[in-house]
Amino acid sequence: MLPVDRAGLGPRALLTVWPDLTPDVGAVLASLPEEGSVEFVWEAQDGTISHAVVDDTEYQELAALVADARAACALPMYLDERHPLHCAALPDSDGVLRARW
Repeated sequence: MLPVDRAGLGPRALLTVWPDLTPDVGAVLASLPEEGSVEFVWEAQDGTISHAVVDDTEYQELAALVADARAACALPMYLDERHPLHCAALPDSDGVLRARW
């Protein structure tokens, strides 16, 4: 899990924690659904985390984009299929949470 810099979060920020990325990027690419869209998250060789929302017509372009990635995961786009490990929200400075997601 990557560390989060608390100073970089503002009031009402929503933080979602997902399982670690998989080092077998080829297996993640092979597991993409035949139809539909996914959010593809990957770690580049320099440690930068990036993401892209892609559909089945863009998988070949995605494979070229992430060819040198260290690790990756594919997250479903439908809310009822997304199951993060944890979710948290940062309240306003008075301790009250005034946002809804």
